Amino acid sequence: MATPYLDIEATDKYIIREFNENVNPIELKWHRDREDREITVLEGEGWFYQQDNSLPVELKQGFIIFIPKYTWHRVIKGNTNLKLKIQK
Repeated sequence: MATPYLDIEATDKYIIREFNENVNPIELKWHRDREDREITVLEGEGWFYQQDNSLPVELKQGFIIFIPKYTWHRVIKGNTNLKLKIQK
């Protein structure tokens, strides 16, 4: 199964992940992760993050989000590529 992102760099501590500006919004599905994650927005414009039962929040450069394991969440497509640093 193809993913809507590309992992540019991966270590045992973090992943640099990029979502292309041309991604089909249908591919950006609600999901849960099996581990806690801290996400830092490295670049991107017009993208949003939404957690279950919450309104979407805009992802701006430098913004940090903590996502507890097994929490339903998704990203909402923006205008440019979105690059994130995901701390495991």
